[in-house]
Amino acid sequence: MDLSVTTQTIRNALRKSGLKAAVKQKKPFLSKAHQRRRLEFALEHQHWTLDDWSRVVWSDETKINRLGSDGRAWVWKKPGSALREQHISGTVKFGGGSLMVWGCMTPRGVGYMCKIDGRMDAELYTSILQDEFLATAEFYGLERANLIFQQDNDPKHTSLKASKWFKQNHINVLKWPAQSPDLNPIEHLWQHLKWQLNAYEVPAAGIHELWDRVQMEWERIPMEVCRNLIESMPRRIEAVIKAKGAQTKYSETCLRVWGLLTTKTHTKRQGIPSDNR
Repeated sequence: MDLSVTTQTIRNALRKSGLKAAVKQKKPFLSKAHQRRRLEFALEHQHWTLDDWSRVVWSDETKINRLGSDGRAWVWKKPGSALREQHISGTVKFGGGSLMVWGCMTPRGVGYMCKIDGRMDAELYTSILQDEFLATAEFYGLERANLIFQQDNDPKHTSLKASKWFKQNHINVLKWPAQSPDLNPIEHLWQHLKWQLNAYEVPAAGIHELWDRVQMEWERIPMEVCRNLIESMPRRIEAVIKAKGAQTKYSETCLRVWGLLTTKTHTKRQGIPSDNR
């Protein structure tokens, strides 16, 4: 039987069956080996309490675009009304520029941040550890013998030079499973920061102004945001176990839904400066 079926007919049939279209989410690829190591990590840490997780200093790097984030931005607009400047996210043909930053967070608040100029190698990374990380530990009165440092498996993080630095400075490093941003609460702190930057009606005029804004918004992040994210760790661990190491619900796009972030954003913290690298 030779039948011709339109795509609209197929869509209608799918809707009648209870299905609906959704944006396909982009997440790190997880091989069977990745899933096994994620599950092993979750099982090893399933009995950690909030006090245990509060010993961890979380670290990461991120890229911040001058013209908006890598995600969607929403505005309110009356039906049929004309577009205004605040309704539009401007784009340029060859990009608007961006900067790379390194930062860390603790249950007591955000740590020291620095801007990375050029390519970060093991030499620069250990310099950041020596300055920004240790300064954060000193600022919050964290004893090296008790704290645990978290980083992902980027080659510069696991390099011989970095490993030697951790050993010489008596820093315990959390053994982290690859391809696991959904387990790392600082990934979602970056999203919070980018939401605040996207709230400006006018984009930064240049990279220098963007850096000024980044530093200001970073210092404004209240302790409650960091604490809420870190306190989600038992639930994240439970989700990985339930998924048997596969992807979990803790994607970057659902933080408000899961109640991981607060809306209070204007508590000023003194003494946490940012630096250029």
